[in-house]
Amino acid sequence: MSLKGKVALVTGSSQGIGRGIALRLAADGADIALVDIQAEKLAAVKSEVEALGVKATTFEADVSKRDQVYAAIDHAEQKLGGFDVMVNNAGIAQVKPLADVTPEDTDRIFRINVDGVLWGIQAAAKKFIARGQKGKIVNASSIAGHDGFEMLGIYSATKFAVRALTQAAAKEYASQGITVNAYCPGIVGTDMWVEIDERFSELTGAPKGETYKKYVDGIALGRAQTPEDVAALVAFFASSDSDYITGQSFLTDGGIVYR
Repeated sequence: MSLKGKVALVTGSSQGIGRGIALRLAADGADIALVDIQAEKLAAVKSEVEALGVKATTFEADVSKRDQVYAAIDHAEQKLGGFDVMVNNAGIAQVKPLADVTPEDTDRIFRINVDGVLWGIQAAAKKFIARGQKGKIVNASSIAGHDGFEMLGIYSATKFAVRALTQAAAKEYASQGITVNAYCPGIVGTDMWVEIDERFSELTGAPKGETYKKYVDGIALGRAQTPEDVAALVAFFASSDSDYITGQSFLTDGGIVYR
């Protein structure tokens, strides 16, 4: 799948899945705008992207802030000379029994996981339309956007919401040649899952590593997922090979949730 000549913006791209997506899109030929709140880590990923022979730029932004998302897209267009693919990857996890969830908990995770995707959809679509071109919007959902998981109830709710936004946006923007899809990872060996495992350990008394192992042991393909596994699906959504697919939230989990 060639993305040569395309410009892609990836939020949450300083580490983990976001970094993996940025590197895969760069390997496929796209110039990359890296967006995150962690400026130092972004600089390191920028060097990795440029080593693949494409252009890269960085922009520090909090995706829960609408104006900052719009500014990030303007920056990508100005620095890289175009704008073709928006990957709304940034997100956080939250492990807590529903009985203990506070208004502050829900406000924070919804602002990042849901509002951040909404602002990304809005800003990207507006830019595509202003440029008079088609475009690709790819959102981060989860297996927790298909099944609600215990102790991850509010996180699951945010990822179900991303699926709804993906479907609605796909319908609203189809006539303008903009496709909107989502990827739904499972158990990925990243810092987020280290955090999830540690929180389960605190809440349930399970030894550290046990929750992660339990979920990995339930994967049909027999191993944890890598950021590269997720990035392969995102690269497909970003390419012309997916031009006739929109409004879909694809599971990429090695065989955990079946739909």
